Order: sequence, then structure tokens, then C-alpha cells
Amino acid sequence: MSYELIALLMFVSMMLLLFSGQRVFGMIGFVAAAFSLALWGEGAFEMPFNASFVLLNWYPLVTLPMFIYMGYMLSESGIADDLYRMFHVWSGPVRGGLAIGTIGLMVVISAMNGLSVAGMSIGASIALPAMLKRGYDKVMVTGVIQAGSSLGILVPPSVVLVLYGMIARQPVGQLWLAGVLPGLLLAGLFIAYIAIRCWLQPRLGPALPPEERNVPFREKLRLLRAGILPFLIFFLMTGLFLMGVTSLVESSAVGAAAATLAALVKGRLTWAVMEETIRKTLSISCMFMWIILAALSFGAVFDGLGAGKALQSLFVERWELNPWTILIMMQLSFILMGMFLDDTAMLVIVAPLYVPLVRALGFDLIWYGVLYTITCQIAYMTPPFGYNLFLMRAMAPKEITLADIYRSIIPFVAVMVVGLALVMIFPELATWLPKEVYSRR
Repeated sequence: MSYELIALLMFVSMMLLLFSGQRVFGMIGFVAAAFSLALWGEGAFEMPFNASFVLLNWYPLVTLPMFIYMGYMLSESGIADDLYRMFHVWSGPVRGGLAIGTIGLMVVISAMNGLSVAGMSIGASIALPAMLKRGYDKVMVTGVIQAGSSLGILVPPSVVLVLYGMIARQPVGQLWLAGVLPGLLLAGLFIAYIAIRCWLQPRLGPALPPEERNVPFREKLRLLRAGILPFLIFFLMTGLFLMGVTSLVESSAVGAAAATLAALVKGRLTWAVMEETIRKTLSISCMFMWIILAALSFGAVFDGLGAGKALQSLFVERWELNPWTILIMMQLSFILMGMFLDDTAMLVIVAPLYVPLVRALGFDLIWYGVLYTITCQIAYMTPPFGYNLFLMRAMAPKEITLADIYRSIIPFVAVMVVGLALVMIFPELATWLPKEVYSRR
């Protein structure tokens, strides 16, 4: 049996096991272990051990639990609720203002957490009821929350970019900086779409009624204080890093400590909040550690088979495809897989194949990490089994049906495709900031 056929069999076996509904890391790790033992015998036992040492020696991984802790501390202590009240009052008088404010809230939440789940839960529990109560179109606001929460995996500190950095062996600091401008670009495109749509069709997002709109200016200024703590935390976390005062790991520790102090200052640092924050942090961090370990083991076997070189030979030498054609094909494959799998499963499956191919084609791996993440955002919202679609269904009130949720994402997916195309056409949107910052160090 040829190595190409073995690689294909390995890939198909993993896909079938993933559809069984079992733990992603368990299925991927099992396939890696089974094929390595079958191919190389008892000596293959060294592969997972070597992968674990690579994982444990990767110092930037320390940032992962720190940022997850920071996000959950700010969420569990209710600081996110204060933020929404601020956006509610300041943007409410504009048509579609609450939806625009929700996008702003999602950007801030993304900068504090790095996971789309946090934005989804906060948006569905705080913003969605407020908008429905004030006559907003249920289809539009459902799309707003799904699109806004997807920014969590692109705006730093993105956990998905940490995983990509680990598997593709790229610096996480540069990946996070690369996600800043594309993340703000997507948020700006969402806001522009909402503003234009609600201006043309006011019934979709009416302005707040006069009794809610007429808030004294002094009260508005007071509400701005709700945003001081989160923005101060973000400045301490990223500003010190950008100025070269702290390293990436030190910045994550600063962010976690600042979030804890913020909860203490607000008088919300209770034992229940601390216990829930630590429990969720431990759960998410361990899950990602196992996934990375399984991915490294799987990638080692794939590299040993030469599957990456075989794919490169097929596309470039046999089919003689243009590098951009190959890149677009890879992005389309992510969207197709995203209909059935989550972002971590997709990354583990294709990274051993795609990362060497992207490097061989001459593309920047930092830039490609941003493309992968934006494509994941699109895949999250793509029927029939988009991850965000079912999260939304579980959190939304009964009057919002699954059909409403499916219809709600159509315009936002179109906006995200435009954003993806812009980043592909203008790579500097992703590469300029990391080059600018790291050139000064």
C-alpha cells in the first residue's frame, strides 16, 4: 500500500470517527496512535511523548488560561451588563442604534475573552431581549448577535489563533496583532450594513422612544464610566505589550490580575464568582490542551507519511493550478467542513496538509492564519450544522424559530465574504500591524 493511500485512509478514518459524536481530541488521537503503531511498531510510542514535550515547552501557551480566566471573570462579575447599558443609552437614539451598540459590545467582549461562546451568551441574555422588547425585527437582531459573537475568534486575544500558532509554529503575538485590523474591518462592515438597512427600513430597528432617549447628559457621562474599567484592562494588557514593556505572557498575567481587581473594585468578587470563573477556565483550558496534543500527534504521523508533499505535488505539478486558485479551494474546503465540524476539528484535520502547502506556495503564514479564522467565522454561521446556529437556537426565546435563525445569517455571511475578499486582496490589512510593532523591538 502506498503512503498516499495510507494518508487518505487515515484522513477518512478520522472523519468517520468525528461524525460518531465522540470527543474530538479522543478520536484524532486514537487515529494517530493506531496508524503510527501499525506503520512503525512499538517505536511509535515515542511520538505522543515527543508531542507532549513540544506542547509543554511552548511557553506562549501559558497565555491561554490567563486570557480565558480574564474573560470569564469580567463576564461572571456582571461588568458586561454595565457595558451594554452604556452602549444602549449612547447609540439608542439612532435607527438601529441598539444593534450597532451590540456590535460595539461584542468587540469589547471579544477583546476580553477570545471565545465566540462568551459573546453569544452575553448577547443572547442581555442584548436580544432588550432589542425585541423595543420592536426590533427578530430576524435581524438574531443575525446581529451571531455575527457579532463570531468576532471573538478573530479579535485578540483569540484562542483560535493560539491553536493555529501552536500547530503552524507561528508566533502568537504576531497572529493577534494581525487579527486587529481585519476584526475592526468586519465590525465596521457589520455596523455599516445595520445603519444602511435600518435607515432604508426603519421598522427593522426603530430608534428608542423619547422617554428612553431623553437621558440627562450628566447621566450619559456617568454611564461612560462603565466602559472605563474594560478599556483600562485592555490598555494594560495590549498597550504595555505593544510598547515593549511586557512580554506576551506577562501581558496575559496583567490582564487576568486587572480583571480580578476590577471585580473587586465593583464589589462583585464573591466566592461564587471566583469558583465559577476558575471552573470554566480549567474546563476550557484542559479541552484545548488535549486538542493541541492530539493535533501534534496526528501531524507527526502525517509528516512522516509525506502527505503534505504529496498534496503539493498533486496541485502544483500534476494539475498545474495557480497558487491563488489553490488558496481559494482551501478556503472553500473550510466552509464545507464548517457545516459539520467546529473550528478546532477543522484546524486539526487540515493543518498538517495545508500549512506546508501554504508555505510552499509562498504565502505568509501569519496572513493565512487570519484568512483561516475569518473563514471559520463564516463556517460557524453556515447551515445545516453551523456551530453558532445551534448555540443561538439553544439561547434564543421560543418566538425565534430555527428558520428565523437560518434566514438571519444570510446578509451577514455576505458581509463577511466581502471582508474575507478584502483581506485576501489587501494582505497588508493583516500583515502591516505585526510588522510595524515587531520592527521596533
